[in-house]
Amino acid sequence: MLFLRRAYEQLVGLIHELSKFGVIGAIAFVIDTGGLNFMQYVLHQGPLTSKVAATTVAATFAYLGNRYWTFRHREQSGLAREYFLFFLLNGIGLLIGLLCIGFTQYTLKLTDPLSFNISNLVGVGLGTLFRFWSYKKWVFLAATEDIPRELPNENTRVL
Repeated sequence: MLFLRRAYEQLVGLIHELSKFGVIGAIAFVIDTGGLNFMQYVLHQGPLTSKVAATTVAATFAYLGNRYWTFRHREQSGLAREYFLFFLLNGIGLLIGLLCIGFTQYTLKLTDPLSFNISNLVGVGLGTLFRFWSYKKWVFLAATEDIPRELPNENTRVL
């Protein structure tokens, strides 16, 4: 019975984290896609340059949202370490997106806005799967001590 209870608590915790991660990710997706299209079609930057710039802004937002909301209950291992790892792993996620856009633009020669945005969507989806797994594993570590479920009651005496 204890095993089932623990498994249930872990599943609930995972769903809670995943929900918050999804909210931050959705906002970052709007920032990324909006910035990408703005740079590509308004400022007439190249597709890969546009992706790098938009992802950098979106990743900065995502770091702050994930650190101070999604994973705030997890151990903080130092801002410099977390920030470095976060952006290193986002660099890998960005590379996934660049490969999708580059393949569509330069290999398939599909340069219309619909193909451009679909390739971005595929890259964001694949990159998001990688980022969620890697953030939990290397950036926002599990707490080493359990968080107390309740405060000591008034009958508990501290000496």
